[in-house]
Amino acid sequence: MYSTRFRNAFTYAASLHEKQTRKGTSVPYITHLMAVAALVGEAGGSEDEAIAALLHDAVEDQGGAPILQAIEERFGKTVADIVQSCSDTEVTPKPPWRERKEAYLEHLETASASALLVSCADKLHNARAVVSDLRLIGDRLWSRFNASKDESLWYYRALAEVFRRRAAPEMLVGELERTVQDMIRLANDAQTKPD
Repeated sequence: MYSTRFRNAFTYAASLHEKQTRKGTSVPYITHLMAVAALVGEAGGSEDEAIAALLHDAVEDQGGAPILQAIEERFGKTVADIVQSCSDTEVTPKPPWRERKEAYLEHLETASASALLVSCADKLHNARAVVSDLRLIGDRLWSRFNASKDESLWYYRALAEVFRRRAAPEMLVGELERTVQDMIRLANDAQTKPD
């Protein structure tokens, strides 16, 4: 069972991301954070890991190092370490996309088991969203992102390989691999869907 710390983390995450939506949509960003926390919980994650799942994008999207410090003060060093490990940058403006993603993949090679769990859950939920949107709008999806279709497919393939090699939880990495295969198939077959 999760304690009031988890509820407090949910409230904090909701306040940090209250004006943010998923890229190119009107979907409140908190839905992504809830989904990642649910995946972490379903994979047997601890309360600290579930809290980190709720906060995994806070540093990257909501204020960098000061937010990381606030997370550590509110939820402890373990949570802050996981959140930091799941962030591909703490600076604004963000470095170029490819540079960030290559550095993140390299970082995952030595990341903690907790960071791998939260990161894999995050990437799985993102991949599921990409697959769903490919089915709905086809190739128009790629215009939402800073990366091209080919770069995005490269990144998801590379993530699945790292998570497999690093022995991320099977229920997550196996599903990520299947979802990435669906993504590749749909991307290769995609035609822009009519409005």
